Amino acid sequence: RFLSVSMDAVPVIDASALAEGQPEVMVEEVKEACSKWGFFQLTNHGVDPNITSEFEDQMRKFFELPAHVKNGIRRSADNSRGYFDDELTKRKRDWKEGLDFGITPGSRVPGASGFTINGVSDASPEHDNLDGHNRFPSEEDAPGFRAAMWNYFTAMTTLAESLSEVMALGMGVPRDYFNSDLQKSHTSFLRLNYYPVLAASELEGGERPLGISPHTDAGYLTLLMQDDNCHSLQVRNRLDNTWHIVAPVPGALTVNTGDMAQVWSNGRYYAPEHRVQANTEKPRYSAPFFYNPGYQTKVQPLDTCVDAEYPLAYSHVYWGYFRWQRFSGDFADFGREVQISDFSVLNTKLRDEKRVIHQDEFMQTFDGNQKYSAA
Repeated sequence: RFLSVSMDAVPVIDASALAEGQPEVMVEEVKEACSKWGFFQLTNHGVDPNITSEFEDQMRKFFELPAHVKNGIRRSADNSRGYFDDELTKRKRDWKEGLDFGITPGSRVPGASGFTINGVSDASPEHDNLDGHNRFPSEEDAPGFRAAMWNYFTAMTTLAESLSEVMALGMGVPRDYFNSDLQKSHTSFLRLNYYPVLAASELEGGERPLGISPHTDAGYLTLLMQDDNCHSLQVRNRLDNTWHIVAPVPGALTVNTGDMAQVWSNGRYYAPEHRVQANTEKPRYSAPFFYNPGYQTKVQPLDTCVDAEYPLAYSHVYWGYFRWQRFSGDFADFGREVQISDFSVLNTKLRDEKRVIHQDEFMQTFDGNQKYSAA
């Protein structure tokens, strides 16, 4: 199954070994893909196509809802979850609409079912955490939406857990090494994206807008459902800085390495810069699942990844702090966006983490209107 990864195109990896209970078969191939591209497409991943089909159908229906319904669940400065059409990436407004929702830490307790915790919907402020609480349209406005979202979210969680074990083996640690920081305490969220057709008026003078400006993903790994009918996702080739279109393989999921994986691997895994072009002919739908550590997780290079060839590159970073900073940059323009380069051992600036790490275990909500220093 293993072929040396070319830099001519994003690699395609067969995930049959996961279903067969043999993740070690994939280790070298995934390791090389994460190291060279930080991007690959995953085929035969085992996700039920019926779950995927219903999810995609409900996603498209959501963006067709009346504006007043979507605006009624709009995210805010103190809640990162909900609908939005005004996100900033690298201080530039994206040409898209979206909806974010995710796991609530309390949903791991006995009695949890779907997005309901002991009979109380996690859309309730009672279940606020660092990311806030979920905001969904009502069953009356969007029949079957919530159930379809939960089913797909669960499928992505299961796949991400399996893939994280493969990545752990590639970093020289046991497959269950990240069990406590990821599987038992992950703070993942799922995003629905809709990129409208770029209007001709937007092309008249000035800079052409992008669906999403160049960026890296903040967490550990991302599982992306692409749109087979619109190929607008591009990844930057780290060797020559050219942009490559990631044309989706039908039925595959696109995977990319996140910033936290780059820190844990001491730079052996690469979090690639990528962007989405605005399209003048077709709309685009996509759904990235961001698999993220627990809020209190202290991410730092593994001993197995530090040697003469790869000397220590990063000091530690608390995921809750990094996530807080990144959402603040998405929600409002504070002049810069936090990057893992801020935590490089070569960066001698004093980072102000104390304002966040002494909070109550990162379980209170964001305040996106407040500026927190990243460096």
